[in-house]
Amino acid sequence: MRASKRDKLKGRGWKVGDPAGFLGLTPEEEALIELRLKLSDGLRNRRVRKRLTQIALAKAVNSSQSRVAKMEAGDPTVSIDLLVRSLIALGASNRDLAKIIAPR
Repeated sequence: MRASKRDKLKGRGWKVGDPAGFLGLTPEEEALIELRLKLSDGLRNRRVRKRLTQIALAKAVNSSQSRVAKMEAGDPTVSIDLLVRSLIALGASNRDLAKIIAPR
């Protein structure tokens, strides 16, 4: 958010913060959520680059299309293990995984 917009909102009595502060997340919880979201985005980007449908990816990892949709949406019911296994099934190397989770 731009500083001018933040100042304008504060001037009108609004509280301005980030999701972690609003939800009361610990730094560890925030890091875990960020990791899950990076893996989810990386999975979707890699699938799209390979021109695969969610159904094709689901078959490759013995899952369902709806589960792949949840993986790509960062659903908390999806394990990080499944996200990583799916990326590996799409041909991601250790280096590729490191690029996905590295800070930007």
